[in-house]
Amino acid sequence: MKFARRTLLAFGITLLAATTLPTATALAVLSEQTVAPNARVEDADGKAVEIKSLKGKPIVIVYDDRTSAPKSEAFRRELVKLLKSGPYASKVSLLLVADVSPYDFWPARGTVKDAVREETKKQGTTVYCDWTGGMRSAYKLKNEITGVVMVGKDGKVMFAKEGVPAGADQKRLVDALKAEVEGG
Repeated sequence: MKFARRTLLAFGITLLAATTLPTATALAVLSEQTVAPNARVEDADGKAVEIKSLKGKPIVIVYDDRTSAPKSEAFRRELVKLLKSGPYASKVSLLLVADVSPYDFWPARGTVKDAVREETKKQGTTVYCDWTGGMRSAYKLKNEITGVVMVGKDGKVMFAKEGVPAGADQKRLVDALKAEVEGG
């Protein structure tokens, strides 16, 4: 059991657990201005959050799996720092979501929960678990690629990107956030 736990942790479970195999049909991230679908995720202690319950606040979703998480680590760290400061603090909901669907079985589920608790401490904000892959499907996110989606106060997608936003994409995300926060 200890060997299995160490093995899972060594393969990146501490940084947002695993991925499923890529599918033959490629999904395309949601189009901007579409209504964001509802999805349910939960923290490591089982407390659920649904997207629809967050309507009225801008929501930034960063969705990762075991393969994509290391590539988005610096972006997540900067995003958490930005959203916990100045005009954004308490005005924006941040959902760091891990695709843990491959580990939705005993005893792996308990090991993943422990690792997600550790990652929550490391990130300085809650990391949520997508145990069923339902959010990935609803938001049309690809395996092995970070997905970043911003949902406006009205429930419509304002920003959607496959991969870690950089340069002009990162500026567009920050500008959209600024418009939502300063706009009322």
